[in-house]
Amino acid sequence: MRSTLLPVLDRNEVVDLQDVFKRFMFDNMCLLVVGFDPQYLPVGSEGGRLPDNACGEAFDELEEVAVYRFIVPMCVWRLQHRLKIGMEWKCIQAWRTVDNFLYGSIKRKKQELASKHSFGNDVTKRNKLDLLTQILVMKDEGGGGNKPIIDKTSDKFLRDTTLTLVAAGRDTITVGLTWLIWCVANHPVIEKRILEELRQVMAARQSSDIDGDERSGFLRNDELKKLVYLHATIYETLRLYPPVPLEHKCAVEEDVLPSGHTVRKEERIIFSIYAMARMEEIWGEDCMEFKPERWISEKGTILHVTSYKFMTFLAGARTCLGKNMAITQVKSLASALLWNYKFELIDDGSSGKPTVSMVLFMKDGLKTRVSERDH
Repeated sequence: MRSTLLPVLDRNEVVDLQDVFKRFMFDNMCLLVVGFDPQYLPVGSEGGRLPDNACGEAFDELEEVAVYRFIVPMCVWRLQHRLKIGMEWKCIQAWRTVDNFLYGSIKRKKQELASKHSFGNDVTKRNKLDLLTQILVMKDEGGGGNKPIIDKTSDKFLRDTTLTLVAAGRDTITVGLTWLIWCVANHPVIEKRILEELRQVMAARQSSDIDGDERSGFLRNDELKKLVYLHATIYETLRLYPPVPLEHKCAVEEDVLPSGHTVRKEERIIFSIYAMARMEEIWGEDCMEFKPERWISEKGTILHVTSYKFMTFLAGARTCLGKNMAITQVKSLASALLWNYKFELIDDGSSGKPTVSMVLFMKDGLKTRVSERDH
């Protein structure tokens, strides 16, 4: 963040925050998952238009195709795929780009681990391990458990796993951050309360013996836990603007819902999390209001709301496994961004319009004038 995201924002110019966040998160997720930085948001990038990145753009195209396949009849898009025309030709090309990137990363990682293994190095003792390394390297229990071996997991399985993790981490955090900045910028009173909370945490840091980076505003986990109002603001943002606005499920067997409705085998159910957040019978008369206070108890702690009401992370056995990690990451990034910068929205009539997609991106991005905050 210090070498990529902050330098871009330090230019004090108008930027599309959604595009910047998407690039930043794509680089971050690639580093975390496959151990490779594609530099979609290049280190030390200067002025002008940010460079293109074929793989990052291919992920966007695949999301467009996925929505397209839900809209048009199956027979139509299958014919297009066979003839390699229209959106399906775009899909084929995007898959080739993504496959080349992911399979190349898997091959490079296997060669790296095989080389280290041949020299007797224990790669599991390295300070930083990407998820692909952790999947590939495991202890040889039959040989005493002291030497790492290369897992024989198929490349296709690894490709599918890394694809899911990169796409999920990139898009959800990007969308959450984008809508959060937009909501806070549109509510100066809420922004003021967040800054007051941050000042208290920073003041406590300065009065202690703990070293900290005052400029960046990066906080430790114990400090992040003190940001109750920021946490509530994030929850309220995710309530009104869930990163995945629609969900669909398919019944494995015939079943009866708690409402009494019968669901036949292989019947699909589509529900809108976006619409549910705007229903009075679920959230009350103020459901359309952006109100972080609804998440704070009288004791000043975060209220627990059942996941069957707050459906952003789904519920039950299908609850998002990365929920806590995602909240912590958004909270950490948001605290640093709001502490360092002031975001002035460029009101050209396009801001705040959701796009029709699997993920709730803003239709025309988030054009914002970024300036350093004067404390």
